[in-house]
Amino acid sequence: MKALVYHGPGQKAWEDVPDPTIQAPTDVIVRMDTTTICGTDLHILKGDVPAVTDGRILGHEGVGTITEVGDAVSTLAVGDRVIISCISACGACSYCHQGLYAHCLADEGASGIGWIFGHLIDGTQAEYVRVPFADNSVYKVPDGVSDEAAVMLSDILPTGFEIGVRYGRVKPGDVVAVVGAGPVGLAAIMTAGLYGAARIIAIDLDDNRLELARTFGASDGVNSGKPDFVDTVKAMTDGLGVDVAIEAVGIPATFETCLKLVRPGGTVANVGVHGKAVELPLQDLWIQDIAITMGLVSTSTTSMLLKLVAQHKLEAEKFATHHFTFDQVLDAYDTFGRAAETKALKVVISR
Repeated sequence: MKALVYHGPGQKAWEDVPDPTIQAPTDVIVRMDTTTICGTDLHILKGDVPAVTDGRILGHEGVGTITEVGDAVSTLAVGDRVIISCISACGACSYCHQGLYAHCLADEGASGIGWIFGHLIDGTQAEYVRVPFADNSVYKVPDGVSDEAAVMLSDILPTGFEIGVRYGRVKPGDVVAVVGAGPVGLAAIMTAGLYGAARIIAIDLDDNRLELARTFGASDGVNSGKPDFVDTVKAMTDGLGVDVAIEAVGIPATFETCLKLVRPGGTVANVGVHGKAVELPLQDLWIQDIAITMGLVSTSTTSMLLKLVAQHKLEAEKFATHHFTFDQVLDAYDTFGRAAETKALKVVISR
């Protein structure tokens, strides 16, 4: 089969590799019908994730059709159309029982790490993929849900909701600022309304992204390139700051922005993947009763979000801006890597 293979920082190739096979009775093999590219894939290609080694097939998102099932798989069958979750879960360890699938203790990949696709085992940017713990790690796609909507439930929608909105403790009437209007930030904006946020302020350097954020549910947009943008945001509240500030980029400057925007008693929810140290000014923060949360998505809300997508309560397909075929995957990476220029949100790569 063909797959997108990592060959060290800055090096990737769409090349022939062996077909995956059943290795454990809880596995399934899925023919990939649709996949996409995540910002984390770009981090890997920059060399930010040294656990990813030469020869690894990239990707952790996808929708496909099951072609083979292991002997112990009980809820799935050949022909089922499924969403592959970016997090695998054995379903039996102590963390899985808590719903913290991100820290699954199974020894597939590495114990304590639920994100293994395209990281510690071969991923989804391929014609076929082996899925471990399949009964707990894929979701059947309801009739009427398109591939381009379903693939957004592999990662970005549960990430924005769980790590941004839920960890941020958004409650009815809150003012929420989302710093970074990329795909994950827009997912947080789209789902913040589920918990009754009264005002959702998108903050980004790109005016086009800010306008787009309004179509995802933002009530306001503020360009963070303007010197007085913090004062502008605070003026939208009562002058004290926002109730919840969600960081959705993963660089020191955006985390520091969240600290400036949050009110005393508020919450900063870090969603972004950071590759560099961030200074935490505890000498200023200790007295402000601020909570800071962070984490890796566990995808424990995927089933709930899928129901909302199926009922057209969440328009997940809106994230899809560019479409490619599998043999155009290198073009898809180029487009996604130049998102500011190409205006790409999520590129959809289909068979």
